[in-house]
Formats: sequence, structure tokens, C-alpha cells
Amino acid sequence: MNKKNIAIVAGGYSSEFVVSLKSAMGIYSFIDKTKYNVYIVQITKDKWVVKPNEQMEIMLDKSDFSFMGKGGKLKFDFAYITIHGTPGENGLLQGYLEMMAVPYSGCGVLAAALTFNKYYCNHFLNHFGVRTAASILLRKGKSIASEQVVAELGLPVFVKPNDGGSSCGTTKVMVLEQMQQAIAVAFDEGKEVIIERFISGMEVTCGCYKASGKTTVFPVTEVVSKNEFFDFDAKYNPASVEEITPARISNPLTEEVQQLTARIYDWIGAKGIIRVDYIISPENKIHLLEVNTTPGMTATSFIPQQVRAAGLNMTDVLTEIIEAEYER
Repeated sequence: MNKKNIAIVAGGYSSEFVVSLKSAMGIYSFIDKTKYNVYIVQITKDKWVVKPNEQMEIMLDKSDFSFMGKGGKLKFDFAYITIHGTPGENGLLQGYLEMMAVPYSGCGVLAAALTFNKYYCNHFLNHFGVRTAASILLRKGKSIASEQVVAELGLPVFVKPNDGGSSCGTTKVMVLEQMQQAIAVAFDEGKEVIIERFISGMEVTCGCYKASGKTTVFPVTEVVSKNEFFDFDAKYNPASVEEITPARISNPLTEEVQQLTARIYDWIGAKGIIRVDYIISPENKIHLLEVNTTPGMTATSFIPQQVRAAGLNMTDVLTEIIEAEYER
């Protein structure tokens, strides 16, 4: 049996570059090497390369998503996208792969572009009754008075890039005097800034995927940050956060989160694994934080944790997702 050639596509153009490489190594460790030939493809603004090892780089031919291996030209049969940020999370890479007729993991062009834009995604899902925080959108070159923000949203507020992730460039603004600096920091990270009303409560997250006509929703994880909020440090420093799976919430509330996650999956037209983050208010109202279509995949990331808690195996899950693309 000829093995399929799998490219784990990592890197990208944002501050999440290093996080992406860590996810790539996690996915590499999970994929079944008895079924697939697995390679890391690293993308930067300057070059696209295949990395057989840490020291070696082989230029990737963008004309057909291939490279020259020891036995000659090798074309990839499948791409597992694990770029957090542009161009892998916003639909750009998906569009390229569609043009190359290369099957890939994760959401298509429209769903990726929609979910990457937090403001538009929230407003889209509002139409289905999903609760989200009130927000203000700022585009490059636009400004807003701090007093206007407070009048509309109160304090505290979260100021963050509208087109970024991993809490890069995100500030929890507690006082009026912090507002403009926070906006500047967010603009340093992205082209648009979203300012969101603070919602107090418990942060939870839930993963989901669909393959071969079957829906799998994972157990819910409770996120307890030891920092002011679940910032970059808390996300990638185990000492700064406690992640509890399953979450310490009632069975009915757990089912509500899981059912909402599965519905959001359908509403945005997702495929592959997604993860949806929420805040549960003291009144047990569920509020959407954001939809992640390329969630972190290191051994300690939320999705692998939830897969283990569900009694499943990451290798089997990834095999199912890869093979499902060939059934389409």
C-alpha cells in the first residue's frame, strides 16, 4: 500500500509563529506513521520550505505543492494546517490549497475568513441567538475617544487585535488612562482592533469535529487563569493557569455548551477540529468569546486534553479527519 504524503503546514506571518511550530510537533507526534509519510512544511513571508529535520531545508515548489526528495519529485496528498494567524487561519492558505486541488484539514476559505474576524463572526452568530459581548470595531487610521468607549461599554474592557490570536496584543483596560496605549498595542499586532465589554464569569472551552457523518463533541474544559485574564503567558505557561477537564459545571450546563458548540460548527460551515471559547456568567448564561478553527495541538493543549478525557486517541482522531477528506 502506498502511503499518503502529509504536509503539516506551520509557521506563518504573525506573533504566533513559535506557537504554530509547537503545534506542528504535537501533530507530528500524533499522526500514524505506519499509514502516512509525514513532513513539516514551514511558511514565512520569505520562503516556503520542507524541513526533514532541524538543520535541513528544501524549497517547496508553490506551483504544485511539491518538493524534490531523495527519490525525485514528491507531491503532497494532504495538508494539515496548524498556522495560528495569517495566512493559515484566515482563508488565504485554504484558497491556495483549493487551487492546487490538495485536500486539507480544517475549515474552508469562507469559514476561516469569517472566524478569523472576531467582530464579524460575533455579529454573524448573533443572528442565531448566540450571546456575545458588546463591542466596537476600529480600522487602521481610525481613532476613538477613551470617554466614548467608556460611555458605550463601561470599564473594564478588553482591547485586542480583531485579526489575531493567542491573546497577542490584548490588554484588559481597567482605567480610562490605559485606553489609547492599549489600542496602539493592538494595532501593532493587527490591522483592526476590537474593543469588547468585560463579562465576568467562568471561562470554558469545548472542541468538536465531524467526520464520516458523525459528530464528536469533546468534554468541556474549565480555564482558571492565575493572571488578570487568560493572556499569552497563561496560555503557554502551565504555572499560570489551571485547566480542569471536565469543567466543574452541572450536567445540564455541560450539555448546553456542547450542543451550542455543535450548532456553531454547522452555522459557520466548519470542518476538521474546531474549539469554541465561552464565558459562563454567574447567571449561567453562555457568552461566546471566539471560535478557533486551528486550535493548538501540543500534548498539553486543550484539544488533546479533551480527547483523552473523552477516552479517545489523538492518532485515531487525526486519521479519521484525514481520511474523511477523501470521502468528500
